[in-house]
Amino acid sequence: MNFSLNEAIQVLERTPKTLESLLSGLSEGWLQCNEGNGTWDPSQVVDHLIECEKHNWIPRIKTIVEEGGDNAFPPFDRDAHITNPPQSSIAQKLTEFEHLRVKNINLVIGLLKSEEQFELTGEHPAFGEVKLSELLSTWVVHDLTHISQIVRAMSERYRDDVGPWEAYLGVLKKHK
Repeated sequence: MNFSLNEAIQVLERTPKTLESLLSGLSEGWLQCNEGNGTWDPSQVVDHLIECEKHNWIPRIKTIVEEGGDNAFPPFDRDAHITNPPQSSIAQKLTEFEHLRVKNINLVIGLLKSEEQFELTGEHPAFGEVKLSELLSTWVVHDLTHISQIVRAMSERYRDDVGPWEAYLGVLKKHK
């Protein structure tokens, strides 16, 4: 097992600044490009990350740590940012995400006092019993997945413009 809370926090605390560096000041063309029908653009990915900070990670962590046992996780709508999209600018979204992430990391640090807690479990609606270490690991990989998604979506914007170099640009390879 490779999980380490300190290492997880290293990635989690960098995600807001990574996204700020990547997305701040870009034109709407960059912020609204996607990988095709039914996929999210970079702005929508940030909206999703905000929803996760508010309604996913911390409620589930608290369910495991504070309630103990095999309590069911509270419901989470992974598409809430699509059905009820916020009307804020990318700068406002990035600021909100950073604020929520700092608050949530501090909350996690305050909740977790021993490595034994990583073995505590909760009940995921689709997967059944999951460990706290698995949830925390997923939070990190979720960030990395969405950073990758943003990069792929932005790359799609110039797919038709790179000409024959497409053969050398792995980011433009179709993902299944």
